[in-house]
Amino acid sequence: MPVDVPRPTGALRPIELATASVLASLAVVLTVAGWFLPHLGVIAALAVVPLGVVAHRHRLRALLVATFSASVLCFLVAGTGAVTNIIECAAVGGLVGVAKRRGWHPAALFAGTAVIGPALGLASVAILAVLGSLRKLTILQIRNTWIGVRRILSLAIPQGGAISTLNHFVDAALRLWWVTVFAIVVLATVWLSLVAWLLLGPVLERLSWISAEDRLDEPGRHRADPGPLGAGDPAPVPAFLEDVSYAYPGAEGLAVRGVSLAVPPGQMVALVGDNGSGKSTLIRLLAGRRPTGGVVRREGAAGLGRPGGTALIMQHPETQVLGVRVEDDVVWGLTETAGVDVDGLLATVGLAGMGGRETAGLSGGELQRLAVAASMAREPALLLSDESTAMLDEQGRRSLSNVLRSLPGRNGTTVVHVTHRHEEAELADQIHRMSSGQLVADENGSAQRRERVDDLPSHGGHVSERESVEPRSPRVVPSGAAPLRVVDVSHTYSLGTPWANQALSHVNLNIDAGEGVLVVGDNGSGKSTLAWVLAGLLRPSRGAAFLGDQPVLDQVGSVAVAFQHARLQLQRSSAGADIRAAGACDDASARSALNAVGLDPSEFFERRVDALSGGQQRRVALAGLLASRPSVLVLDEPFAGLDASGRDGVADLLGALRRERGVTVVIISHDMEGTERIAERVVRLEAGRVLSDVSRGMLRR
Repeated sequence: MPVDVPRPTGALRPIELATASVLASLAVVLTVAGWFLPHLGVIAALAVVPLGVVAHRHRLRALLVATFSASVLCFLVAGTGAVTNIIECAAVGGLVGVAKRRGWHPAALFAGTAVIGPALGLASVAILAVLGSLRKLTILQIRNTWIGVRRILSLAIPQGGAISTLNHFVDAALRLWWVTVFAIVVLATVWLSLVAWLLLGPVLERLSWISAEDRLDEPGRHRADPGPLGAGDPAPVPAFLEDVSYAYPGAEGLAVRGVSLAVPPGQMVALVGDNGSGKSTLIRLLAGRRPTGGVVRREGAAGLGRPGGTALIMQHPETQVLGVRVEDDVVWGLTETAGVDVDGLLATVGLAGMGGRETAGLSGGELQRLAVAASMAREPALLLSDESTAMLDEQGRRSLSNVLRSLPGRNGTTVVHVTHRHEEAELADQIHRMSSGQLVADENGSAQRRERVDDLPSHGGHVSERESVEPRSPRVVPSGAAPLRVVDVSHTYSLGTPWANQALSHVNLNIDAGEGVLVVGDNGSGKSTLAWVLAGLLRPSRGAAFLGDQPVLDQVGSVAVAFQHARLQLQRSSAGADIRAAGACDDASARSALNAVGLDPSEFFERRVDALSGGQQRRVALAGLLASRPSVLVLDEPFAGLDASGRDGVADLLGALRRERGVTVVIISHDMEGTERIAERVVRLEAGRVLSDVSRGMLRR
């Protein structure tokens, strides 16, 4: 199916580099596997598919980058033979990818193959003629292959006769090696073209819903006449948005409509509003994304990612962490002369002494702190924070909020902070509220600001007044329901390496069927690791988790788990399709589950998952779990990124699941607010150990 993807000029865009690197790595894995696994050389031919995807979705230079990087890796791992496979797969994959994109007739493809095949054949012969050692190795490989085939044939065909004739033929072919190599390459090219044509179509169809457009990219940077968004030195503030609107490609409506806003230098600005109100889209526009309507005026370039330009801390920090170690990530992309005080920055954001830690072993909250430190390392004129405190514990939120508040006065950085929290918005010089993509409030002044902030929810870590009067419902325990037990569980990430990090230490828990348990603790206390162990997704270094009498590892899927980052859990193009797949249910059940989490099926069932806000994605992931009708539900930070109504709705839903279905619910969270409707027991972790395990009644005493 031909697609209409804009083809910019100039340097490769970040999304092109990312796609090329990831798919080149996949091509290397397939090539090396086919090269070393006996009798499975056909696997190497499948490298044509990822390289064909690069050619289909991006420019030729992206394919060249993927081919070069894959060739270097293959040469280091498997030698020159594997490199020839990569080059041939790239040539054929490039041809088929372009043919699919432009909607060519198959006849045009085979016409191209008729050109590429002989060209590759001649190139192969020329290389072997120059490199004598490689030529000898190739001839030896062909001979050994024939010896293996001959042994197999001899089991069915007596010696002499046909086998003797074939022996003479192979000997002659090896004497005329240049003819043989040329013929093999041409035939292999034709065969690869058939494989690519048959396999690439279904793969591209499955990937068609994934946009090849980078929502954070500045299109103007890649044109001959870039205009003010991408041209010149960074000067992101002051920024003036004049009647700005934005519609995502393929979306029916506008994500932002008619917004006029001034962002002055040296101030902190808070953006508040319900999930899906357009806050994150407005952040992208301030980061340099070109609006579909209206004008963004500023003195120079937004300079996204450039020192002195714009820094963006996204909702999901794991998507912007690139370094293997913490200290590497802070300075990723900066020159050695940047003079960044890495230790000082890490201490500022609460990661003191963690420079040598592997980023793969960080908790969600620690990743958010790292993203803030990396942003500050660029000394940006404009720092955009899209709910950068959502995964932090109460103390961490307070500390990081104060850091953001200090930046305007300390170095003149303008901070725009998206938040749902009263105490964070209260720190700002300006507060702007969004609703349905529009700016519905734009007031300044302490008294006015305080009056509007009081409408925001406060999500403290205390026991709420509602909790103290909430009546306890009798526990419903379905017949056959099994308890969940954790027996002496310890887990160390990167065990046996210098970066070993113990996340859990001798944890023991007994959770009765139908019980509600809240697990709390600071960032890095081991909460998410415990969630993965409970769900059977992680084999602990010591001990085990049991559902009934059987290890959870042997019952993967029996415990439903909601990940900390909901987007990683959504695997289909639309909300409805994802719920159907996750719950193995029909449309009616999927719509019912969507309605249960507070999303109108008529509006959200067919909506693309990438068009959902972070809070909406979290609800869709939960709906998929509910549709499977689980007996045990483990939720890792289910309230992160939700507005007040969404938070209350999810809490009421989980409470109802316990009361009406007897579902065992384990919540991993930083906050206790709202969880009184779900959990009557609180387990606190500290440094991977159970610090306390008490009922809520004990907490109120």
